[in-house]
Amino acid sequence: MIIYFYKVEEPYGCFSNFSLHEISLHGQEWLTVEHYYQAQKFVSTDERLVATIRAVPTPQEAAKLGRDPNHRIRADWEAVKIPIMREAVLTKFLAHTDIQAILLATGEQVIVEDSPTDYYWGCGCDRTGQNHLGKILMSVRKEIRQRLAP
Repeated sequence: MIIYFYKVEEPYGCFSNFSLHEISLHGQEWLTVEHYYQAQKFVSTDERLVATIRAVPTPQEAAKLGRDPNHRIRADWEAVKIPIMREAVLTKFLAHTDIQAILLATGEQVIVEDSPTDYYWGCGCDRTGQNHLGKILMSVRKEIRQRLAP
């Protein structure tokens, strides 16, 4: 069976970067993984924008700011975005044992972000996307299992 997730209010919604699970990374608190991820696009290019994204009250607002084409993204973004996302997702699931249990309970099932529009992080409307977020979740699940093993 494949586990599809997308919206926070649906089953497995805690897998979404928009789920309201705070993370602490590099000495700063972030309301969601989405806040952290979007802000990282502008580290070293626009520290004011990083602070603005960190402070907005919803992940939707963080995403809107981070996706605004009028802002200059850091030069190395394509090379670092997957490791940045993985670190944030791992941090989230290590910090919140309630959702960690949900992730671990998926066993060895494939996890897919069922985004109708995102062919990079999700599967897209025709399910041919790269599903990088699902792959990160499966990798994080494996790492947490290894950490918990006796």
